[in-house]
Amino acid sequence: MSEHAQAPSEPKAEIFDQRDAGKLTLVLPAAGLLAIVACVIGAFVNREQFAYSWLFAFTYFFTLLAGSLFWVLVHHATDAEWSVVVRRVLENVASLIPLLFLFLIPVLWCAPILFKWWSIAPGVSELLDKKRGFLNHGFFLFRSAVYFLLLTFVALKMRKNSTLQDADGHPKYTIAMRKLAFFGIPALALSVTFGAFDWLMGLDYTWFSTMWGVYIFAGAAGSAMCLLVLVVTALRNKGYLAFVTMEHYHIMGKLMLAFCVFWAYIGFDQYMLIWYANIPEETSYFIRRNIGSWHTLSTFLVVFRFFVPFPILLQQGTKKNPKFLCFVAGWILFMQLIDIYIVVMPMLHSGGASFHILDLCALVAIGAPLAFVFLKILGKNSLYPMRDPRLVHSLKLTN
Repeated sequence: MSEHAQAPSEPKAEIFDQRDAGKLTLVLPAAGLLAIVACVIGAFVNREQFAYSWLFAFTYFFTLLAGSLFWVLVHHATDAEWSVVVRRVLENVASLIPLLFLFLIPVLWCAPILFKWWSIAPGVSELLDKKRGFLNHGFFLFRSAVYFLLLTFVALKMRKNSTLQDADGHPKYTIAMRKLAFFGIPALALSVTFGAFDWLMGLDYTWFSTMWGVYIFAGAAGSAMCLLVLVVTALRNKGYLAFVTMEHYHIMGKLMLAFCVFWAYIGFDQYMLIWYANIPEETSYFIRRNIGSWHTLSTFLVVFRFFVPFPILLQQGTKKNPKFLCFVAGWILFMQLIDIYIVVMPMLHSGGASFHILDLCALVAIGAPLAFVFLKILGKNSLYPMRDPRLVHSLKLTN
């Protein structure tokens, strides 16, 4: 059993020193600016490629931020104790959602290219005409705004209450956050589900799956937990969050394992039910992704997103070894990237996978600014909720 940290008699704020970020404070904005310039040029040279590359990158980071907010909400809804010492990291990641909203604008600008239903006139497609109550320009734009308004309100309100509690430790903030969690979880579920319908399933309006929202959520929640492991470890390596023990890593590893299984379970169920029913409107999704190199990439995803990490994460030693757990977490984050790529890109490259420089540029153009702002946020408040009533129990965690 690991050695446990003792609760401080007088909690002291642990503020991130921007100097510990090193050259990242210079590299991130420079890389982000160069990538944005490259994407702007790419948008005029090859707008179709830019549209799909940007949607791919945007969706990837949306899953990470939405997944982080999910864990914050679950913490309060279940009155969890173990996650108190690492919760502030998740709150900081989730608070980036308003910034991500700005990166949705290019997706909306490219809507006529991405979403084939966008430019089809009434009367041309009988199937689309039946869906126009949902698939119409005004309602689509309205829904996208509502998703981000809901998630922004919940994420910022959660972080505000959490940081205000650092001042006086009043339990009213804990109660307020728990009440908000019961509103936030349904809001998050609806936003992620219908966002997945609009931005991803909407790429092919003839296809549908009732399990699609759950599939995207499974990847988001698992990936966000992996991101938490990496960020917490990076902070510990800089001398922060020293009271995060191997017991905390053990639980984070168990949650990584749980969502590794859950992602595979939902993915298999979706595939099995569509294969068994053999309805053309449903099978088109998998037929498109079983052609040429897409089939190879899809097989690679299944093997290395589930069959490889699953037995590794089963071992207790792996989950209590931060370095090895970080390796697995980084790998799963990479697999989440491949997953979103397979979801988006076959609609552009139907013959097989075709990687483009704009794919990388879009990832950097969105990821670098998000990472830069995240580092700035880290230095504004304590890295952990220092007066949360459950802090003592979190510090003395055993499992």
